[in-house]
Amino acid sequence: MRYLKLAPMGSLPLPASASASARSAGDDKLGLNLHPLFAIRHSLFALLSPMSDLFGSAGLEDSAPRPLADRLRPQTLAEVVGQDHLIGPEGPIGRMVAANRPHSIILWGPPGTGKTTISRLLSSAFNLHFEQLSAVFSGVAELKKSFEGARQRRRMGQGTLLFIDEIHRFNRSQQDSFLPVVEDGTVVLVGATTENPSFELNGALLSRAQVLVLRRLDDAALEVLLQRVEAHTGEKLPLTAEARDTIKAMADGDGRYILNLAEEISALKTVKPLDPAALVEAVQRRAPVYDKSREEHYNLISALHKSVRGSDPDAALYWLARMLAGGEQPLFIARRLVRMSIEDIGLADPQAVVQALAAKDVFDFLGSPEGELALAQCVIYLATAPKSTASYKAFGAVKRAAQEHGSLMPPAHILNAPTKLMKNLGYGSGYQYDPDTEDGFSGQNYFPDEMPREQFYRPKEMGFEREIQKRLDYWAKLRAKKSGGV
Repeated sequence: MRYLKLAPMGSLPLPASASASARSAGDDKLGLNLHPLFAIRHSLFALLSPMSDLFGSAGLEDSAPRPLADRLRPQTLAEVVGQDHLIGPEGPIGRMVAANRPHSIILWGPPGTGKTTISRLLSSAFNLHFEQLSAVFSGVAELKKSFEGARQRRRMGQGTLLFIDEIHRFNRSQQDSFLPVVEDGTVVLVGATTENPSFELNGALLSRAQVLVLRRLDDAALEVLLQRVEAHTGEKLPLTAEARDTIKAMADGDGRYILNLAEEISALKTVKPLDPAALVEAVQRRAPVYDKSREEHYNLISALHKSVRGSDPDAALYWLARMLAGGEQPLFIARRLVRMSIEDIGLADPQAVVQALAAKDVFDFLGSPEGELALAQCVIYLATAPKSTASYKAFGAVKRAAQEHGSLMPPAHILNAPTKLMKNLGYGSGYQYDPDTEDGFSGQNYFPDEMPREQFYRPKEMGFEREIQKRLDYWAKLRAKKSGGV
């Protein structure tokens, strides 16, 4: 028995005699008036294509196992929880649906907040064909195929909503390929991303698509999802009130995750409700949402730095704990603490940098977890220390002055004169050794002769800088007196 092997669509070459007319005929794109070889293949695919829907027609697809999160997926936009600022009547999506004017958008938010669901519901609301691609598994070939399919549907009066999951994973050139089809309305693009679009997406694409920020689900929204699970199963979840709060904390704002947890718990068929300890033992706790190479890394270190700068030791300790729980390298945190000590505290408390370096040394010596206490102690010290950026500002100002004044020579009296020629040129002439003077201060000029004296360092009346200011005032009076001033 011989079998006929079918070539994939588009891979069978046209005979030379027919290629020109076949390629130029618009109807051939729809499978009409094809060359006989293509007509045979087209007929065979049409004959065999119902096989792909055989199981769906028999109802087997509906009975196939599906996660609870998929079975409880909202069927209308009104059922989406936690995103009222977008879905509500005054929200951008609510207004767009009410006006029946779809446009391209980028949905930016944490996992499990409804990005895919909203995209599917938008296609239904606008009666658009829904096509989904993942930037993880798709490339240029898949994009071209999707664009061509959208063009074909457009000719027949059907629009296309193209949903791109993880759109930030496409490179710049791939992102640029969306521009013409978004510009001419071939597709309504809905991109989903967990990363900041400002850093991950092309400016040209962002100018053509509105960025909408989805919020992590709060406890009220997560409670609604738990109630939907109970309505679906017809049973209360076997959880105490405290455990119910715990499962929400475990979900960390992720709706899909809490539905998966609820499905796992409902399958336990336990007689006694689970308390928080039993819940933690029964299910694996969710790892904190933290990616050391992504935006969350910078968000949390920024929160820690600003809490220290704002003299809030409790908030600073919280963000420190969040970073450590997320797997951040403790030495990265230690380096940032050293930076805080000199940037935000400076000489208002000279011990700040000593404490920061000591915390780093202690951690090097003890390691985790004992060494983490040294970091916590340092965070408390820095947060409660007086703050001053006088040194930071002084150095910035003096760098600008150095650029403005160019390569001016130091005054001759403070130059060393190791040779006779230099002595003859006046190097070192008239220099006074300050420790040997009566006041321990000569008052000489140390700026270039061509540059007027400027004050770059202006200490604050706070912490140790209050004492420094007293010294500077005293020396200023001596300088004026020794130079013949009042």
